Amino acid sequence: MDGDSPPPVKPPLSGPMTGVGGGKQNWWVSPSNVAYHFGTSGISVAAATGITHPLVYGFRGDSADKNVLKVRLQMQLVGQKGPLTGLGRYLVQVVKNEGPKSLYLGLTPALMRSVLYGGLRLGLYEPSKYMCELAFESTNIFMKIASGVFSGAIATALTNPVEVLKVRLQMNPNLSRGSMGELQRIATEEGVTALWKGVGPAMVRAAALTASQLVTYDESKQILVRWTPLEEGFSLHLISSSIAGTVSTLITAPMDLIKTRLMLQRESKRVGSYKNGFHCAYQVLRTEGPRGLYKGGSAIFARLAPQTTITFILCEKLRELSGLKAI
Repeated sequence: MDGDSPPPVKPPLSGPMTGVGGGKQNWWVSPSNVAYHFGTSGISVAAATGITHPLVYGFRGDSADKNVLKVRLQMQLVGQKGPLTGLGRYLVQVVKNEGPKSLYLGLTPALMRSVLYGGLRLGLYEPSKYMCELAFESTNIFMKIASGVFSGAIATALTNPVEVLKVRLQMNPNLSRGSMGELQRIATEEGVTALWKGVGPAMVRAAALTASQLVTYDESKQILVRWTPLEEGFSLHLISSSIAGTVSTLITAPMDLIKTRLMLQRESKRVGSYKNGFHCAYQVLRTEGPRGLYKGGSAIFARLAPQTTITFILCEKLRELSGLKAI
């Protein structure tokens, strides 16, 4: 081979219209392909949720109210500064006082929500990116961000009542009326619109989460394939998803805290009254300092980072088995 010849350049990963092996993938033509597309997303998120569930639904053993770990961390020292209890101490209290099984309370509704919300959030990304290519003849990073924002926002708008109900039950675990009874109570006493309380910040948070996760993962794969020996496979998926999990945590932790505070205004006198998400953020910064926006951040990272990694690795494998192209 001529020494002056340029080194071979690896082709870029497939675009949104390219299927496995380089063929065109018109995913909406076949109902089975649609089912595979959203099914692989929902199953992947549900599996990751099951594995990381203790870091979302961990309970305090020294409290009469068995509240969700992340929510409890976020509700520490509302309106004031001071030392915060860390994730490790909470988990030790759980295992010591209530046993490991308590970490998996509420797993069933969590899995059900994961299939619906996760399937929509991840499943809508590829179709959105495809439509961007049709409309703008481009799939650059801005089109990917727009696709992620749209997917996350729409998924949250459709499933926000479930999220409100979940948080209410977490803060009031001794309710005897159950999920449907609490849902009916909220709609009757507070109005149907209460089921969409906090939907604005929730949509912003989900849009940021989906965009940061999927775009970071997508772009990381492109860069790694272009500049390293890595090719489509487990190692590429592992590294790319780890990067995506870290970036998404840093971006979404403050939004998650604001969402939780808004949803719990009626349930906790300590929270006070927030006019909107921006007002909530301002009050937290004013009374609790910048660190206040990252209360519960350790729990979010400990859950979101491995959840993102597991989700993408499993989703890629399921898509491969289903004959769908890689993300």
